[in-house]
Amino acid sequence: MTTVGQWIEGARPRTLPAAVAPVLVGTGAAAAGGDVRIGRALLALVVSLALQVAVNYANDYSDGVRGTDTQRVGPLRLVGSGVSSPAAVKRAAVAAFAVAAAAGLVLAALTTWWLLAIGAAAMLAAWFYTGGSRPYGYRALGELSVFVFFGLVATIGTAYVQLERVTATAVAGGIGCGALACALLVVNNLRDIPTDSVSGKRTLAVVLGERRTRALYVALVAVAFLAAVALVAVTPWTLLTLAAVPLAGRPARTVAAGRRGRDLVPALRDTGRLQLAYAVLLAVALVLA
Repeated sequence: MTTVGQWIEGARPRTLPAAVAPVLVGTGAAAAGGDVRIGRALLALVVSLALQVAVNYANDYSDGVRGTDTQRVGPLRLVGSGVSSPAAVKRAAVAAFAVAAAAGLVLAALTTWWLLAIGAAAMLAAWFYTGGSRPYGYRALGELSVFVFFGLVATIGTAYVQLERVTATAVAGGIGCGALACALLVVNNLRDIPTDSVSGKRTLAVVLGERRTRALYVALVAVAFLAAVALVAVTPWTLLTLAAVPLAGRPARTVAAGRRGRDLVPALRDTGRLQLAYAVLLAVALVLA
């Protein structure tokens, strides 16, 4: 039987900062806009976390049944390693989607029913990343989806359910969060280039090759900080976000140094920490505005 610890590891907790960060920044943008609604922010956090867990289980299931996870380096793959059945992992993904849908339904009832369409698009994007007969994650489109849904949509959506309008502050914050979420995926896919190439999984890293993928990681981190600096037009407090720059040095050096395979796992951890620190500092800065 799959243990509780294995289910937790299979949910890939190191990716959860990608779900928390946009909610923090979106709530900061709501504060800058003059109205914070904690209850709605917490519901947005439930949606974001549940979707992140759902996509992780869904990817585990879809990659596992395709056989692309059998030689994977990194966190435990439940199906690929054989510790859990495909049906059980699929049920876990569906359960996480249901939690996200329930919280999203409450948010839609409180604000606008158009949120249901956005939520449905997010869930479809999560499933078809590696699911279905033509998964777009196998066609170098994963980073684009992450930028849209775990950057722009999550950040702007969190601000919207509190302010009930879209602001430029939320858009800029969404760009920053999206860039760091993409950086996390870029490191993951950089690590998996050898196994993905063999299995036919054409991620953006496989298409670009190692050298350009490493440069892309550094560029994405830079874009995140440029987005924060651009928000100086809203408040100079956003320069507080630059305090997270030292946290970017370690993973950037690891990636730029040409590390491969398991040696890139620390860069995943450090990028997650950077993402969370960035979001906390930017959210605090926007609250101070």
